[in-house]
Amino acid sequence: MKLPRQFFQPLAIGAPSPMRELPVRLERMIHFVPPHMEKMRAKVPDLAKQVDVVLGNLEDAIPVEAKEAARKGFIEMGQSVDFGPTGLWTRINALNSPWALDDVIEIVGAIGNKLDVIMLPKVDGPWDIHYLDQLLAQLEARHKISKPILIHAILETAQGVNNVEAIATASPRMHGMSLGPADLAASRAMKTTRVGGGHPEYKVLADAAGDGPRAAYQQDLWHYTTAKMVDACAAAGIKPFYGPFGDFSDAAACEVQFRNSFLLGCVGAWTLHPSQIAIAKKVYAPDPAEVAFARKIVDAMPDGAGAVMIDGKMQDDATWKQAKVLIDLAKLVAAKDPDMAAAYGF
Repeated sequence: MKLPRQFFQPLAIGAPSPMRELPVRLERMIHFVPPHMEKMRAKVPDLAKQVDVVLGNLEDAIPVEAKEAARKGFIEMGQSVDFGPTGLWTRINALNSPWALDDVIEIVGAIGNKLDVIMLPKVDGPWDIHYLDQLLAQLEARHKISKPILIHAILETAQGVNNVEAIATASPRMHGMSLGPADLAASRAMKTTRVGGGHPEYKVLADAAGDGPRAAYQQDLWHYTTAKMVDACAAAGIKPFYGPFGDFSDAAACEVQFRNSFLLGCVGAWTLHPSQIAIAKKVYAPDPAEVAFARKIVDAMPDGAGAVMIDGKMQDDATWKQAKVLIDLAKLVAAKDPDMAAAYGF
């Protein structure tokens, strides 16, 4: 175990000091781009103006024969595009793959000062984070990287879920975690081929009432895991995200799944198709009516002390904290979206 006094010490001589607090950034959607495709890279300059995070994907969905082209394309994309306030991330290949080491070495060497986050797939435990943490420190020192590159873990193995708390606190580089439902379903031997969302056969039946048909209610396969991930991230001071929703034709179901995760505490989700960007923008921003009510609470209790009645409901220090969460998020959204700023009255 690393002692508390040593936790924030750089792991290599010349590497930047780890961050004690995560940067305050809006990350409603992590938009995946296949960088081996030139026509997709050409859209990135405009895309960067629409989304909060652009992620160059090197892992799943990239054919084996295109792995090196994807890495090269991501580096070219990072070098040529001005991302401004939009985050630049990459999802590297799994640590046990033939490509992961070159992914890290080549990308950090070429665009380390522009790269914000490395997303690490199939994290089983803190040992995976420790390895990447040390490697990044060595490369940051070698290439004189001015700020530490953060790590984002994907929760997509049964062992990873079992070790979620240890993963969340494995390094000061930890940015957050995302739910990876497809690989997690395979790891658990779940009987579904869906990527995120519910399943029509995962349900409860209402009690029988006479001879009529019994009402059935579809349940969420991912509620337990999402809640467990949110708790681990909240306790560690890092960010939880919902992962992919694979059915691009079902916008309504995508919106419901994203909203469920938002209500549970997730700050954003993956967007794999342009149609999902607007859904994420809508879902991962607080409702203007709720923000207006939150402002009433804060105005009535400026220091969060005591208790007041507002619109017939008692408010105290606990609801004041809830109101602050909504208002702080609304301010981040308003700073990037003039229409939402007007709706919030900021």
